[in-house]
Amino acid sequence: MSDRISPALVPVEGSLRDAMRALDVGALRIALVVDGEGRLVGVTTDGDVRRALLSGAGLDDPLGPHVTRAFTAVTPRDGRADVIDLMRARHIGAVPVVDDAGRPVALHLLDEALAPAERTTWAVVMAGGRGVRLRPLTETVPKPMLRVAGRPILERIVLHLVGHGITRIHLAIGYLGERIEEHFADGSRFGARISYLREEEPLGTGGALGLLPELPREPLLVMNGDLVTQADLGALLDVHAARGDVATIGVRRYVHAVPFGCVERAGDRIVGLEEKPTLTREVNTGIYALAPGLVARVERGRPIGMPDLISDALARGEPVGAFEIEDDWIDVGQREQLDRARGGGDA
Repeated sequence: MSDRISPALVPVEGSLRDAMRALDVGALRIALVVDGEGRLVGVTTDGDVRRALLSGAGLDDPLGPHVTRAFTAVTPRDGRADVIDLMRARHIGAVPVVDDAGRPVALHLLDEALAPAERTTWAVVMAGGRGVRLRPLTETVPKPMLRVAGRPILERIVLHLVGHGITRIHLAIGYLGERIEEHFADGSRFGARISYLREEEPLGTGGALGLLPELPREPLLVMNGDLVTQADLGALLDVHAARGDVATIGVRRYVHAVPFGCVERAGDRIVGLEEKPTLTREVNTGIYALAPGLVARVERGRPIGMPDLISDALARGEPVGAFEIEDDWIDVGQREQLDRARGGGDA
């Protein structure tokens, strides 16, 4: 039995006072009612106890009549995803886990099950670009701080990282970097611990990695700072770890419809016609997982692009994996993409 649920156990022959004590000490919002053999026979909540008292029962009255005996339970063999689906479907916030003898051994809480597991992974977000293609919007505001639906793009990224359990975040800043520092400070307001990699001169899309105070001890997540995305970062990191590649690149299918009829020719002869074809390519989303050894190759103060770093790994014959991003993803590099991210508005 988990030490966590021991305080939440109450005997079926106990009183309402015993149930209140179990609810208070266990702090799980549910008390598990057991028989003399330790088997789970029912549950009770603070709401059940409150209703009993409002109906005229006293604290020393028997608990038995106020126990919910038609309860939902699962076994240790039931997976987390299945349990979450069960709780959502039945609109319940807690489900006990019972062993083959019917004894409670653990407890699933919906709010905890939905919370992301905290990761020790570091993230670096590249937020130092000048956003030339978005001028005049970026003349006084750094591109990552442009707002989409009332919130800066970079803030959305930080919250998305925290939502995946990644709370140690380095922001690589350059152009108008003080605006970013003023907004995020140490990151505590956003549930993160944020530090800054300050580029005195532009270092390209990968050079800021050389400014890390120390090398990461596990794969590093790197993202461009102008992405509006719901990419499953946790899944990307898990796939990277399972494969053991030196790098994993988030990729996405890009479909382009050519608005003209196309021809295929050999010399001055037409050998084929195709009317308004659709071309599909896989593009780099600007989201990467990098092995510590690859990060170590970035020299401090040396400009380098992420494509160059990855190309060097490929030239060495090192494995580079792909992870398909199927969730929403927009690279806000031009006004057209910004307007799309904003839903056609200006906010």
